[in-house]
Amino acid sequence: MTQYKYDVTMSCGGCSGAVTKALNNLEGVDKFDVSLEAQKVTVESATLSEADILDAIQKTGKKAKVAEQ
Repeated sequence: MTQYKYDVTMSCGGCSGAVTKALNNLEGVDKFDVSLEAQKVTVESATLSEADILDAIQKTGKKAKVAEQ
């Protein structure tokens, strides 16, 4: 399983809720954490690529990028 980290601009609970919903609906996500306070999203998946997950997050309308390690 691979862990991916993203910086996501979220200003409220609705924003983090939209990201949570998108990840819940994305087949192949094994585990994830959405932190509104830290503006970070961490996703674990054995089958999805970093780009697939980033695309799903960005489709919520949030600004997102791969976090620098």
